[in-house]
Amino acid sequence: MRKKLWGSMLIVAICGIAVSTVILPPISRASAQAPVNSAALAPALKTPWGEPDLQGIWTDETDTPLQRPPKYANQEFFTEAQRVEIDKARSEILGRERRAERGTERDVSGSYNNVFVSFKRTGTRTSLIVDPPNGRMPPLMSEAQKIAAAEREFRLALLQSTETCKNEEPACRGWRYDPMPSPRRAELALRYNTARMNRNDGPEDSSLAERCLTGGLPEFGTNNGSFRRIVQTPGGIAIFYDVGQGQGWQRNIVMNGSPHLPAHIRQWYGDSRGRWEGNTLVIDVTNFTPKTDYQGSRENLHLVERWTRTGPASLEYVVTAEDPIVWTLPWTAKQEFTSRATPRTDFITSRAASRETMVSRE
Repeated sequence: MRKKLWGSMLIVAICGIAVSTVILPPISRASAQAPVNSAALAPALKTPWGEPDLQGIWTDETDTPLQRPPKYANQEFFTEAQRVEIDKARSEILGRERRAERGTERDVSGSYNNVFVSFKRTGTRTSLIVDPPNGRMPPLMSEAQKIAAAEREFRLALLQSTETCKNEEPACRGWRYDPMPSPRRAELALRYNTARMNRNDGPEDSSLAERCLTGGLPEFGTNNGSFRRIVQTPGGIAIFYDVGQGQGWQRNIVMNGSPHLPAHIRQWYGDSRGRWEGNTLVIDVTNFTPKTDYQGSRENLHLVERWTRTGPASLEYVVTAEDPIVWTLPWTAKQEFTSRATPRTDFITSRAASRETMVSRE
């Protein structure tokens, strides 16, 4: 089993295998920005049929939050001292055991120790979001705020008889403890459920991750890592995403200039139509299903992705997301990937070392 951090939640799925516990050393801000600068210096790599060559297995080598933590305000990049401090704190987490009282809910839900958790090194940017300049998502539209508040109230109601509320833990903030089961226990979710709740009358009461389903696009990976494999053929591009614990998936990019699917045809990963703008692959994605959810956006989500190879071993991904029903403004995020063909020398704790750690704790 692997245990991964997703947002602020610990997700334990039933379809994973143990991975190593790793902390990766910091890289300099200059090296992190190198891919952007190298785009203008290096000639574009081409496929045998003359298209820009984006092929390969690509990983994001650093951990960067989607939104900028408020304490960093308008600070776009971490200082070296801040990155060292964050990585030091993570290293200490890896060696820490926090076992709750045996038999309690917290003990059961936290039964995996930190040997099953891995972390990437801290990135140079304080957020993936680069627009708005504050690194935060735009405010929600008023109707989206009402929907989000109603869903939170429903989930809090289902928690009321649990130790989470009895112990006044943060997850129950805004609600109160009551030993009696919630009167809303039998209610249906307000819309198709994609997140966790304190009920499991069927698989659709579980989160997408617990059902081994991916959340779809946009996909930025996790602090534990993920990769994309890009394969090109004349007139076609496929991208395979290795994410989560069995939720890997493949998307095919239509490159023939045809229009999007009719509006009544909805797909889990949307409908991707690509074109070349110079050396950049531009993908327009629409037609999402209401059964996926990205930060509150569902069937009206519209993405414009830009993939640009910025060097022999570097790839830049920029995505702009908009949903006029959910956000007051579009927002843009940027991510840099490294080719897996490049030898890795950045691990300081190997799989073997993790096994030694496990043995020492037994």
